[in-house]
Amino acid sequence: MSRGGPLPPEANAASGRQRLDKYLWFARMARTRSAAARLVAEGHVRINGRKADQPAKAVGPGDVITLSLERGVRVLRVLGPGERRGPFEEARLLYEDIGGGGIEPDEGGP
Repeated sequence: MSRGGPLPPEANAASGRQRLDKYLWFARMARTRSAAARLVAEGHVRINGRKADQPAKAVGPGDVITLSLERGVRVLRVLGPGERRGPFEEARLLYEDIGGGGIEPDEGGP
């Protein structure tokens, strides 16, 4: 399977990679998974500087995600895949904010 392509669900744990829409939802960058998919479809998300063209694109540790949101731009380094959508404290462990935007996740977003 090519790097960055869609992955079957059973591959997530073994490879440390996860669908982009699911990752954004687990990391609390969007209120719903469909809102996360919409961000990708509308062109608001880049992975390692390249525009993400599908919500099923796989992301993993070390990837840099740039989100262009209504309230600002977030630049995040993926630290690992999520297992569930938990509270902010748990979601914060999934990424390192390298953009210095200071925008809190999941506040008034899509």
